[in-house]
Amino acid sequence: MRILLIMVLSLLGCSGSIDEPVSYFNVETPRPFGYVNGDEIPQRIVIETRSGISLQAGSLPAKGQINRWLNLNQVTVKQNGRRYEIDLRYQVFYAPLEVKSLTLPGFTVQLSQGEKSVGKSVPAWSFTLSPLRELVVRQTEQGEYLRPDSPPPLLANTQALYGLTASLTVAALIAAYLGYLYACFPGMSRRTVFKRALRKLAGLSKADMEQALTLVHQALNSLNGQPLFANRLSDFYRRNPQYLQVSSQLAWFFNYSNRYFFSDGMIVVAQDLQQLKDFCERCRKIERGSR
Repeated sequence: MRILLIMVLSLLGCSGSIDEPVSYFNVETPRPFGYVNGDEIPQRIVIETRSGISLQAGSLPAKGQINRWLNLNQVTVKQNGRRYEIDLRYQVFYAPLEVKSLTLPGFTVQLSQGEKSVGKSVPAWSFTLSPLRELVVRQTEQGEYLRPDSPPPLLANTQALYGLTASLTVAALIAAYLGYLYACFPGMSRRTVFKRALRKLAGLSKADMEQALTLVHQALNSLNGQPLFANRLSDFYRRNPQYLQVSSQLAWFFNYSNRYFFSDGMIVVAQDLQQLKDFCERCRKIERGSR
């Protein structure tokens, strides 16, 4: 019997919370200081109700002028199931001569269930309003004393600087590599011997075969570091193995050069000069490292 009595009393004690029409009520306000004439002040009211409870929108303050210094510019109600979010946006029109305390008026939010009505009070909210300018205006020789706004904080640019440094470093390395391939640096004449020879060969004809052969000989001698002869090609290949791929053309060149300079009655045709240019072109590609 005693246990049953305790259970009944417990249920009676809980019945008030179960029947409470509003399970959550909160008024969210911003900072209560730092406002000046013309500023807008937002206010949010959050209400969570039991099932069957509805908000009476007519109980909310109406948009428009509230008093001589306060307007209500916006009233927005969002409902998500049993949750209501009421957003109010006030605007103050008051220019105090010194910091002044003002108050947003309170009001009562009405909730209804059938014919019954329940009210929840939104309390008045006080805040301070600052003057736009000081009461006693200081003067300078040029006129009124003006004070600029504080500058905005600078954004951190460390990551951008790191990215820029990395990009410039990569670009410099690529430029250095291309310069190396194309022999753009001083002291790299060994990588431009056939480039210079090709440039001079371009303007020669078969009548200038002696000059053309001499140009290619000079290029090979410069590459070898000393005069290069057919019987020393094995040493040349040992020091410059990349030129083994043109060994047949190199043998043709020395054979042709010997016949031209040391044989009588040799007839030069345009095909001979073109073959010499093709040989020099292949040597140029090897020189650039493209083959």
